[in-house]
Amino acid sequence: MTTTPAASPTPSSVSPFRIDIPQDQLDDLHARLADTHWPDELPDVGWTYGLPVSYLRDLAEHWRTAYVWREQEAALNQHPQFVTEIQGQRVHFLHVRSPEPDALPLLLIHGWPASFVEFLAVIGPLSDPRAHGGDPADAFHLVIPSPPGFAFSGPTRTPGEAGSERYAEVFAELMARLGYEAYGAQGGDLGSFVGPQLGRIDTDHVVGVHTNGLLTIGGWDEDTSAWDEPDQRRFARLQRFEEIGGYAAIQSTRPQTLAVGLHDSPAGLLAWIADVFHIFSNPAIERPDEAVDRDALLTNVTIYWLTRTLASSTRIYKESQQWGAPLESSGVPTGCALFPGDNTIRAIAERQNNVVHWTEHDRGGHFAAMEAPDLLVEDIRTFFRKVR
Repeated sequence: MTTTPAASPTPSSVSPFRIDIPQDQLDDLHARLADTHWPDELPDVGWTYGLPVSYLRDLAEHWRTAYVWREQEAALNQHPQFVTEIQGQRVHFLHVRSPEPDALPLLLIHGWPASFVEFLAVIGPLSDPRAHGGDPADAFHLVIPSPPGFAFSGPTRTPGEAGSERYAEVFAELMARLGYEAYGAQGGDLGSFVGPQLGRIDTDHVVGVHTNGLLTIGGWDEDTSAWDEPDQRRFARLQRFEEIGGYAAIQSTRPQTLAVGLHDSPAGLLAWIADVFHIFSNPAIERPDEAVDRDALLTNVTIYWLTRTLASSTRIYKESQQWGAPLESSGVPTGCALFPGDNTIRAIAERQNNVVHWTEHDRGGHFAAMEAPDLLVEDIRTFFRKVR
């Protein structure tokens, strides 16, 4: 399929953006890390009580003394970034156009507690496969937004702006504003809600939706008798979600209370986010900074700290209406990639989506673009060959 590119890469309502953090904010971060009041911890309990303080202190010390934000900032600014306003909300996004004229526009949608940093390793191979040993026919024009409430989109301002349904509306308008008449969507976590929702509300323009770790959260009273063994096993794990989902319970009920501490203490913010990475990254790897690149993890956390968006980013847990709700299939072709630790239930996925592609991988994890970018890239390419 040949797509119509934007008449102009930067419409008048879109402004170029460049990250430039004042030095006093970085000095404040380092001072707060140096002055952290560390709690005690019990001996020989490992990760069973949460993130071990001994591990966290080592990671925080690396953040304070060895991690260099200015190097990361310069690397991020190598990618074209823009801001625009949609429905009264500032939206920050990367817009990386492929050198291939017939490239398919593709939205990459991250979840929580990630940021656009999650996709850095896949930008080159997806936008310029020719330069990365791939087929130029697989090229994509990439649009990578920061959802309202995340990163440089800044905090949301009114209740209801942080729902996955609202994000789909905003992203559909963003793609229209950029002049893309046909496009695909890809996402995991929150993105696995927003991508299919785009298919429902912008069906005439969405050619396909690819997900990793598609969140299939149905009612707990599901009749599972006809399900196969893998679905039975995944459903059983989901029913034990309270064992690992304490963070979600707090964020869906008391997000503002939680945010006070995490906006005041960078060590607290690091602990909260790193613990979620530990829970959901490759279960065969204990340390979250070994499942994903250590500096990439810290860049992700640093962006939350510098933009003061932890509070607004967690509002999706309270404001999204799709958690556990019955969802109708849009009919748009949908691809599902599963990585170790994912609990996507195929019976529910096929009921809620037009699944035409299903792959199960043996390495990587929930943050697939960071943990196994090569596998994710090839899975995206394979799926979209079916719908271009």
